[in-house]
Amino acid sequence: MAWQLHYTSARRGPTGRAGFQFVAETPGLPDGTRAAVAPYLSYRPPPDAPPSPGDAELDLFPVSLLYDEVDGRPLLLRCRYLGRDYSGRYGNFFAHAVVAEPEELEGLRPAELWHAAHWAPLPAPGGVLDPLEELTPGSALDPEALAGWLAAAGPGDPYALLAHLVDAVAGVLGRGHGRVVLVADDVEAIARWIAVVSYSLPVAAAARLSFTTYTADPDGAAQRLVGTTPAVWATAQNHASHASAFELRRGAPDFRASRFARTVAGCWRDRDFGGLDALAELAPPDDPAREGAAALLALCRGDATVTADEEGAAAELLARRGTAVPGWVWRDLVPGVPSMGLGLTLAVHARAQESGAADLAARCELRVGELVSERLAGASRLADVVEAAGVAERAGVRVGPGEVAASAARCVRQGPAGLKDALTSCPAGLRDALLDGIVTGLADAGDRSAVLTPENCDLLYEHAGRLRAAPGVAVPVLASVGRRRPGRRIAVTAELLRLDGGEAGAVDAAVREVWAAPPSAAECLDLLDACGPEPPPAALAELPSRTFARLAGTGGDGLTDPATLRLAERVRALLPDGRAARDAALVQAYGMAITAGAARAARALESLADAGGATERLAREAFADAARRLSLRPPAFRAELLAAVPAPVRARLAARWTGELPDRVRAGRAPLRGREVERRNELVETVLRLRKRGGAEPSLEAWARAAARRWLAAKQLDSHLARRPELRAELRDLLAEDAR
Repeated sequence: MAWQLHYTSARRGPTGRAGFQFVAETPGLPDGTRAAVAPYLSYRPPPDAPPSPGDAELDLFPVSLLYDEVDGRPLLLRCRYLGRDYSGRYGNFFAHAVVAEPEELEGLRPAELWHAAHWAPLPAPGGVLDPLEELTPGSALDPEALAGWLAAAGPGDPYALLAHLVDAVAGVLGRGHGRVVLVADDVEAIARWIAVVSYSLPVAAAARLSFTTYTADPDGAAQRLVGTTPAVWATAQNHASHASAFELRRGAPDFRASRFARTVAGCWRDRDFGGLDALAELAPPDDPAREGAAALLALCRGDATVTADEEGAAAELLARRGTAVPGWVWRDLVPGVPSMGLGLTLAVHARAQESGAADLAARCELRVGELVSERLAGASRLADVVEAAGVAERAGVRVGPGEVAASAARCVRQGPAGLKDALTSCPAGLRDALLDGIVTGLADAGDRSAVLTPENCDLLYEHAGRLRAAPGVAVPVLASVGRRRPGRRIAVTAELLRLDGGEAGAVDAAVREVWAAPPSAAECLDLLDACGPEPPPAALAELPSRTFARLAGTGGDGLTDPATLRLAERVRALLPDGRAARDAALVQAYGMAITAGAARAARALESLADAGGATERLAREAFADAARRLSLRPPAFRAELLAAVPAPVRARLAARWTGELPDRVRAGRAPLRGREVERRNELVETVLRLRKRGGAEPSLEAWARAAARRWLAAKQLDSHLARRPELRAELRDLLAEDAR
């Protein structure tokens, strides 16, 4: 039900007073209705209207149809100018107000009531108005009639004007404030434009679009869509910045309207009212996602001109609404997939899967594959390659490893940035392909130094097996890792030895770089074991000798370590010829010299002294250390040893023994400390025992005579030999020989 009210200037109204007042109404008006309607009851003629119009001119004054809401109820108010009032003064108007319950306008757009039959031309006599049981629109503003009128509305392109008008109205509805002003001499045209805009909106949005077809105060109007005349607009005090004005006689503005607005205009051009309904179903005009709705509809209709930004809006709409998107979208969108960009394709694919739209999901997968291939072909950074691969993985789309590898190779040739992030972020299933591409790109690059940083070398080493096909890359990577990480030297060396086809000498040079610091005996053993039963290459064959020399230089203790002796045995088996084998033999001889009995120790010393072809330093230090250790053995053992070695070895051994004595002991200066006296006495005893065996070493005998000649030394030696009379006698003979 709807209530009616008539308002005009009367000599005597229901209250008995004169002037403007409600002169008729429907009984039972809701409380407060009159007070709520009163602020809207005004009419001022345009400034260019005749001040004293005759009856024939009154029809030229613009009629105002206002739509708004009062106290939660729709208000429809029609005002027309009447000219004179009861007193003969000009300025009278008649306002016919209809206040309805919201459901009375259900399915209606208020603009449809422009020419509705219930509007009265003049106030009704009697003061009582019937309620309106139904609000019936007039026929002049139905969509078909409006579409026919719009096609000829000018000047210029009426559809371009409509698009801009839709954008402006969507803006004020979205903001919730502001107004759009339509300026024209013909109020009928304004009413029709308002009707077209209303039909372009969903019913719910149209219900929120307050409007008036005419006002003499466009700056003060509270409605969202306001009509006025050029004369009013020209005299308006403030063309407010928050108002968008459209002077209909000038046509559309020069700038481009939004996709949504152009789509609305296109639907009117094609009389495609189903398209308007589809837009409304996807998103109302005051929804920020309206651009996405228009883009989605365009794609459903095979329009390939949708921009990337519009696709982004469509993807956002899908993400927000999810499976609540109407089902027809999944059916109609299939033809539009070939023109979609990647972001929208992924969004459609995800929602299609959730909604069970198998055909659309399958078509999206094909499109994702095409777009990923395009991205891989155009990638300039490894990050782009990884991103494309990740997109494919998330969409469940297979990408050829060859495409990934080729793209990565091209990126690496252009620059090294992002190797770590790329290898870390790449989907596991495509990481090998990415790595193959990186290696290929590095192999083709002239200067790899910028890429092969220590950090990148460590990353690449984690996939060492895939480096073997590119020795030019593998060699510097492995050399870098082995040089910096001693614990990986054996594994690195094994990888280096597996390489084939590299530059001549590059592998040997890398091996030498890795083993710049000699290995321990145990490490060298492990290295030889890792190389297998075949003789190692030259770069490794020299390592045992360097290990032996280092151990000998630390005092010789390491030469008798079980690992060292096992290494010597392994070297002689693997490398029977060459310096390493002779050095190994020296190590074994050293061990025998300091641990075996006198006869075998003598043979071992002879080998140490005659180390032809062995490392000179090793031979020298091994003999010296063996002599030092043997100097600590008892005199009887030393005498037997001296008797068993050839004279040159004996002389060399004697020189080492006397040379290792403290200066005071060698010079015979007194007083000597306890251990010094003991060492001198034991060496003199060794000389005497050698003489008893029939042997002699002149240098030792000369030293012994000099040491025993001094009075205190003689007394000490006599005491030392007290229980060995035969050696006392031999000492007297030694001293006597000097006297002769």
